[in-house]
Amino acid sequence: MRTFQALLAWLLFAGLACAQSYPSRSVRVIVPWPPGQATDIAARLVAHKLQDSLGQPFVIDNKPGAGGSIGSEAAAKSAPDGYTLLAASSGPLSIMPNLQRVPYDPMKDFAPVSLIALTPFALVTNPSFPAANAKEFIALLRANPDQYAFSSSGTGATAHLIVELFNSMAQIKARHVPYKGSAPALTDVINGQIAYTLETVTATLAHVKSGRLKTFGVSFATRSAAMPDVPPLAEAADLPGFDIGGWIGYAAPRGTPGDIVARLSREIQRTLQGKDLQERFATLGLDPVWSTPEEMTAFMQREQARYGSIIRSADIRTD
Repeated sequence: MRTFQALLAWLLFAGLACAQSYPSRSVRVIVPWPPGQATDIAARLVAHKLQDSLGQPFVIDNKPGAGGSIGSEAAAKSAPDGYTLLAASSGPLSIMPNLQRVPYDPMKDFAPVSLIALTPFALVTNPSFPAANAKEFIALLRANPDQYAFSSSGTGATAHLIVELFNSMAQIKARHVPYKGSAPALTDVINGQIAYTLETVTATLAHVKSGRLKTFGVSFATRSAAMPDVPPLAEAADLPGFDIGGWIGYAAPRGTPGDIVARLSREIQRTLQGKDLQERFATLGLDPVWSTPEEMTAFMQREQARYGSIIRSADIRTD
């Protein structure tokens, strides 16, 4: 018994010493998207803060392609030593596994560290669209089934799934027109060729401020820091329970020592509570958020199940 207790004490001490000495060299943060995308920007801002607080470089490594699955696979197959992290996000981890086969299991191949941002979406139309508010918008589309079209950044994209959920809850029937990216999808809403879409606040904010688009509400159940004057659609459209968007976080390869994951999570939580970073996120259309590893694990499980349900209900296929 004494031998076992001594071994346990040694293991606890060794784990604590490992966490306290971490990191002793640079840490690679794989971003499975191109530079300038929301996940990339958010991950860079947090990486810069971690570099300052932990005293070692946190180097961004962009590995885009295949909807984020290339970089996510690279992170999943990296050594679980705390020196490779993934800028995780809803697309490759919550949505793609429900649409197609991917070379990783989101819940088995990663050790969640902390959420860092939520990505709210805004319901937008051309300013001349004949509705003054969300309830009038829904009433008009209900009265004209399949007469209006909505755009998205692509079949199976987060925006597509969010509009499908909105349409279902609002009892709307409309035609889907997929584009290759959010920019062209919004362009045709701006010029009036497409009636509406739900796209990220990041992508729509400047257009709403300039008057090129008007918005009826945001997709989360609470107001967005980036659009504080815009009500949630759950309230504005009388859709109780409508509360959905994208998410961004940090994850490590499964098997990364728990003490290292816990230390990273604490540092991320601390840095995200800083007013400067919160204000910076708001200007980008992102809502800062933080979590423990356990909270992020539970969150990812819920998100994967929810997006899977939307995909099945709308019979969305990418092949």
